[in-house]
Amino acid sequence: MRTVVLYGTESGRAEAVALGIAKAYPDRDIDVVNMADAAPEVFDSAALFLVACATHGGGELPGFAQFLHDDLEAAAPDLTGLRYAMFGLGDTSYQEKYNRGSKQFDALLTALGATRVGPFGEHDEISRADHVALGIAWAGEVFAAVDAS
Repeated sequence: MRTVVLYGTESGRAEAVALGIAKAYPDRDIDVVNMADAAPEVFDSAALFLVACATHGGGELPGFAQFLHDDLEAAAPDLTGLRYAMFGLGDTSYQEKYNRGSKQFDALLTALGATRVGPFGEHDEISRADHVALGIAWAGEVFAAVDAS
């Protein structure tokens, strides 16, 4: 099964997670796609989507992720049959805005009929944990859940 690791970033951390996943799982058919280069048509139900999305500023999506989110919301395609998993990067010091960017994208995909699989992965900047290592471990859990289904 083809896997698309779609990432939205301002600082490059979500991109590092996406590239780390692709490198860690060379036997999977993985394409890494920047939300800056994506349009709503990127969502193909024949692929599994791993979405790594940062939260920017006061709880917003990164700039280009916001453009894709808005375009997807306006187009409102039926994403029934699409499977995706979400990994958010944020900072718990922002309290209720922690990982709000990834949560916004998650809510939109679900509203359009897509199904989230596996755990909702999260990285908290305050933890000082390695975001790439966490993302790779999360992807492994997602692949295991998908392979078991």
